[in-house]
Amino acid sequence: MKPRRQKLGDKNIVGNKITQLRLEKNIKQKELLAKLQTNGIDINPSSLSKLEGQTRPVSDIELKTLAEIFDISADELLK
Repeated sequence: MKPRRQKLGDKNIVGNKITQLRLEKNIKQKELLAKLQTNGIDINPSSLSKLEGQTRPVSDIELKTLAEIFDISADELLK
């Protein structure tokens, strides 16, 4: 993974947690995209990158699906 060049944005509060969880589980962004798409979330690589960088908002359905993928509660993502 390329190092993040810019500071995290302020459009969501879960992006950094998503990145941490993804890296802890050795999941590449491409793999996370596939899991999201398998669960009905139509998201492209740029949108996922922006979500992780906190420069785009996350929808409620995205939040729910991400929590399911990482097998944690949505509340845990929001902490």
